[in-house]
Amino acid sequence: MGSLMYFNSASLDGYIAGPDGRWDWASPDAEVHSFVNELMAPATTHLLGRRVYEVMKVWDDFALDDLSPAEREFALQWRDVDKIVYSQSLESVSAGRTELRSHFDPAEVRTMTDASSSPIGIGGGQLASVAARAGVLDEVHVIVAPAVVGGGIRFLDEGLRLDLELFDERRFANGSVYLGYRVRRGN
Repeated sequence: MGSLMYFNSASLDGYIAGPDGRWDWASPDAEVHSFVNELMAPATTHLLGRRVYEVMKVWDDFALDDLSPAEREFALQWRDVDKIVYSQSLESVSAGRTELRSHFDPAEVRTMTDASSSPIGIGGGQLASVAARAGVLDEVHVIVAPAVVGGGIRFLDEGLRLDLELFDERRFANGSVYLGYRVRRGN
């Protein structure tokens, strides 16, 4: 049985993008990028909201020879996974191996996760929050960047309550810290 895993980078104060929409303060160095590649490699499907999809779809177009080794590995992983984008405003998607759906269906996602032998990734704090509220989010993974940005787009929605169990952690030379949690059920 697979799991639904949310991964993102966040500032120490809990934002994935600052008030200006920028996230350059969380850009991974080679060590962090390689770690994220390894973390996400088992996922064969990624569920994405519109904003995350629009940021990530550029990985289909990058010339592989222009990328660093870690970026090249990520681009190849991105191109090789199935992607489902949830959006009511998009009329089509252009990234390879990508389907468009207008609504997130928790029952469908739980069925998909239960039938999978590998994890399913979910990208974007808003979509991950919807999954958490529906009770289908299984894991939360975060790279905490050494920055405080004072506002912006939250890692998870304000007011969301999850009880978590830490199962993995790692420090990086650039000051970032990785934390991996399982969502506790029934608390």
